[in-house]
Amino acid sequence: MRRILPALAVALCLLAAPAAAAATTPPAVPSDVAAAATTPPAVPSDLRATEVSFRGSGGLTLHGTVLSPAQGRSARPGMVLVHGAGTGTPRTKLMGEAVEFARRGLAVLVYDKRSEGYSLFQRSYTQLADDALGAVAALRSQPGVDPAKVGIWGFSEGGWVAPIAAARSKDIAFVVLVGANGLPPLRQQTWAVAAGLRKAGVAGPLVDRAVPAMYRTIADGGMFPEPYYDPGPTIAAVRQPVLGIWGTHDLLTPPEESPPAFAGALEKGGNRHYTFHFFPDADHAAHRTPDRGVTRLPELAPGYADLVGTWVGDVTAGRLPTAQTSGPAPVQDAPTVPMDPPAWWESAFLQLVMVLLFLVAFAAYPVVALARRLRGGSRPPVTGAARLLSAGGIAVVLGSLSYLFYLLMTGVKLATPGPVLAGRPLIWLALQALAVATVAATALTALAWRRTRGPVSPGERVRLGLLLAGGVVFVPWALYWGLLLP
Repeated sequence: MRRILPALAVALCLLAAPAAAAATTPPAVPSDVAAAATTPPAVPSDLRATEVSFRGSGGLTLHGTVLSPAQGRSARPGMVLVHGAGTGTPRTKLMGEAVEFARRGLAVLVYDKRSEGYSLFQRSYTQLADDALGAVAALRSQPGVDPAKVGIWGFSEGGWVAPIAAARSKDIAFVVLVGANGLPPLRQQTWAVAAGLRKAGVAGPLVDRAVPAMYRTIADGGMFPEPYYDPGPTIAAVRQPVLGIWGTHDLLTPPEESPPAFAGALEKGGNRHYTFHFFPDADHAAHRTPDRGVTRLPELAPGYADLVGTWVGDVTAGRLPTAQTSGPAPVQDAPTVPMDPPAWWESAFLQLVMVLLFLVAFAAYPVVALARRLRGGSRPPVTGAARLLSAGGIAVVLGSLSYLFYLLMTGVKLATPGPVLAGRPLIWLALQALAVATVAATALTALAWRRTRGPVSPGERVRLGLLLAGGVVFVPWALYWGLLLP
């Protein structure tokens, strides 16, 4: 029940943003079926490609490609590539990285990501780590690969997954992380959406209060997977050498905060064999970006693949680094904000109860009036402000939640909040103005009812009492969501 009821509330928001939801949530199909239909990728003539299949978590069959130099020595180092977030992401998504790493002398396994058990609202990093361990076992068994020199590479979400796999298996010789996050997923995602909105010129309570409140509500309703996962203890358990890579213009992972979090966790676990490097003019994936992280070009940041190849060669030869950090300082316009589980009074269940109260309280007033008119017994309202309270309350509640959900679905990197005036989207300004009018209408309705000289029927008292109850509860609710804040 705790999961179902909040889901119903969020479904109200989905009704207003179906296009955004559809664009973000690809259809879920079993990954073994999807992967079986994937055509083996074309590879350059200087590389050799070998198709492999292996068992992931739960016995699911996953499919991938091993790229290695067509000529050269045997017993070469190997590396498994772990995708970022996305359902059923095909191996071709990382083929550019795989080709460049293979050209640096590595055997590289890239595989199609699962979609079974993985969606926008459901995923398990432990399950994904099991998939990665299955890929490591498959690569270690390939001819020409030294099984003692196989490591793992994790990008973005893979930056949470790869350390789990490394901490659980001594078969992993090293760890390479790109755009990885040392903070909990909910904290990272809230920062990313807020950063996208700030980049679009938005400021004030919409960014500082409403967006975090919406994310906490969704997480509390069970619709944000692994929201409070703390990567620190897992990173502290990693004993392998670690190479961490970040672009200076990362808009999805806070680039100033994540590296120190990784370093602190590794040091806490006694692992000082790490190398961190920042690439200039590079984005979240360490690709070149011409516009400070908004656009990702196909090319990797200059020197990125060379660094990976050289570093892997060194650590697999026993030349381990010691706490090295290099490159220009990253750019992070605002700090992240801690995202703790909500208190009972701001829980998803209570938010749903209040939304239902508003719908009943505000909608009952015009519904009763319509029913009376159909029966031919209409009567003038106590005050015209009651009509404003009814219409304004419904519009603000449904409009604000729908708009917030839309921002969450589209607010990363290229946020599209609509026209912005004085740091506020015009839509949000209109909702704020309507919220103020709703509060004023509540006071005017209560005052008019009190001054009414004629008798008020019991039915009308219930109708007005319910309407005013909704108006009174609306005030703290609107304050919580930042609608009544300047």
